[in-house]
Amino acid sequence: MDFSAGVRASRLVAARGFTLIELMIVVALVAILAAVAMPMYSQYMAKSQARAASADLVALSLVLENRFQKTLVYPTYANALVPRTVAAREGSMQTDFSAWVPTQGELFDYRVTSDSTTYTLTATRKSGACTLSLDANNVRNAASACPALGAW
Repeated sequence: MDFSAGVRASRLVAARGFTLIELMIVVALVAILAAVAMPMYSQYMAKSQARAASADLVALSLVLENRFQKTLVYPTYANALVPRTVAAREGSMQTDFSAWVPTQGELFDYRVTSDSTTYTLTATRKSGACTLSLDANNVRNAASACPALGAW
């Protein structure tokens, strides 16, 4: 048996792996992709959460409009925080908002300011400056901090 043939065969087996440089290049590429993808994903999530909060405001306005259709007046609240669970609501809030449960209650605070003829609803993000509002005339506003919503 030829000794040199065995050495050549072992070198071929050893040459099949990756070098350290190749691995470092792959790690650098993955890091660059992650650095680009994470901010895009965060922006996507913030935008979708703000859209869901705007849908929550519309649903809350439907509850108030339903109450108006039954009694011909809106309930009176002065910047009242609407609890996100039915169990946490007390008194007239229990009956006024029993049909409404927000999808983004963990991320947004919902407030209602109303008198017998009009109302304004606001959703304010708990962390950040995103504020959405909706009034009885269906005027919709969003703070500039809300991602790409404008006058939703």
